[in-house]
Amino acid sequence: MVRKLINLMAFLLLVHISGLLPLNAAKADLPGLAVGTEALDFQLKDLQGQSVKLSDFRGKKVMLNFWAPWCPPCKQEMPEMQKFHEAAGNEISILAVNIDPQYNSAKFIEKMGITFPILLDGKDEVNTKYKVMTVPTTYFIDEKGIIRDKYLSAMEAETMWEMTEKMK
Repeated sequence: MVRKLINLMAFLLLVHISGLLPLNAAKADLPGLAVGTEALDFQLKDLQGQSVKLSDFRGKKVMLNFWAPWCPPCKQEMPEMQKFHEAAGNEISILAVNIDPQYNSAKFIEKMGITFPILLDGKDEVNTKYKVMTVPTTYFIDEKGIIRDKYLSAMEAETMWEMTEKMK
């Protein structure tokens, strides 16, 4: 009986670690920068080689997404982010930080029809600053630059709307 209980607990821990169970139940325990803190500024190049700074978006709501081209949940989430981007218009800015730009993300982005900014974290600086432990990880930043929420896992567009509604 004790062995079965230990096996069950080990299984649940593995499922939780693998991301099959949502990690968003207890926000305070999630890895990364804490909700309620100021988002750390950064400057990265986009796919066109233009510099983009987070602080340039002060006064706007920002959905800051960390992803990688080899990540299946990230690939699942990208079309949903594009759908959200098209519906949100100028209301919410999406910045998607590729934490592993050695892979050809330009082809991936073109194939997916993504039109929001893709930033390249070639030196792993922003990923490290934000203490990203898993991808996708998304921070929701308000107009004042404060992290209002975060989400670890792939989202559907509906969830993105729910998360951004909380920033009002």
